[in-house]
Amino acid sequence: MAGVGGQGIVLASDALAEVAMLAGWDVKKSDALGMAQRGGSVVSHIRLGDKVYSPMIEKGKADILLAFEKLEGARWIGHLAPGGIAIVNDQAILPLSVSSGAEAYPADDEIVGILKSRTERFFVAPGEAIARGLGNIRTLNMIMLGFLSTILPIDLEMWRECIPRYVPSRFLELNLRAFAEGRARAPEMVARLRPVGTTR
Repeated sequence: MAGVGGQGIVLASDALAEVAMLAGWDVKKSDALGMAQRGGSVVSHIRLGDKVYSPMIEKGKADILLAFEKLEGARWIGHLAPGGIAIVNDQAILPLSVSSGAEAYPADDEIVGILKSRTERFFVAPGEAIARGLGNIRTLNMIMLGFLSTILPIDLEMWRECIPRYVPSRFLELNLRAFAEGRARAPEMVARLRPVGTTR
């Protein structure tokens, strides 16, 4: 998982790790926060399998890249295995180098070209639009987990059991709706992507 500080990536990766353990997998996880509190890059490595010895995923070995922001998706696409799955939220959060005028944010077709150079199995998800439709952009992480849940062999009830452990009770209903919205909007994505196995 990759994105920008404030998007709830660590919470999402914690929830994924727990639901995977509930499903019976061995799980290892590591977060790299960098300057996350200042809007910097945030990356979570999560490995799932029968037996996992290290959380870190080597460059070119990830089965799935779940990117919460477009530029971060392009930045981390090299970690994806050739032909792996990339789900990229259609949102641009300008880094300091861009907002200061020192650099330009890549055009959409440039980002798509970078993704295509690694895999044809990518999907640009309308996560930001769904979150804004729900009235709270902070639900993005649950929406992205909803997309992801449709391509992982984990029972829906396990997701519903785990999510309440990571969301304050006053926001639980909204976050469950966000997760459900991600799943509901996933058929277009699933039509392009085949289910994958776990990372050994």
